[in-house]
Amino acid sequence: MSKQTQDDIIRVTKAMGEFLVEKNKAYGDSALDPVRVFSKAKTTEQILVRLDDKLSRLKKGQEYLGDDDIVDLIGYLFLLMIAKEREF
Repeated sequence: MSKQTQDDIIRVTKAMGEFLVEKNKAYGDSALDPVRVFSKAKTTEQILVRLDDKLSRLKKGQEYLGDDDIVDLIGYLFLLMIAKEREF
């Protein structure tokens, strides 16, 4: 693997981490620590539903202006990884 590829992977994953930290602050950590007023589903299941919703909107061509769908999907997958780690 080239040095540039290594540097790019580190740069992009670092930027993704910083984005997730800021977004989670804004949303009150709702993905990993949901309020559970109505849904009592496990955290992993709730994140999977969010991924399904996002993919459904993309499939139907109903994206929201200003959303970065790739970043959103990657973000949910990162959060899913964390949620799965916390289940054990």
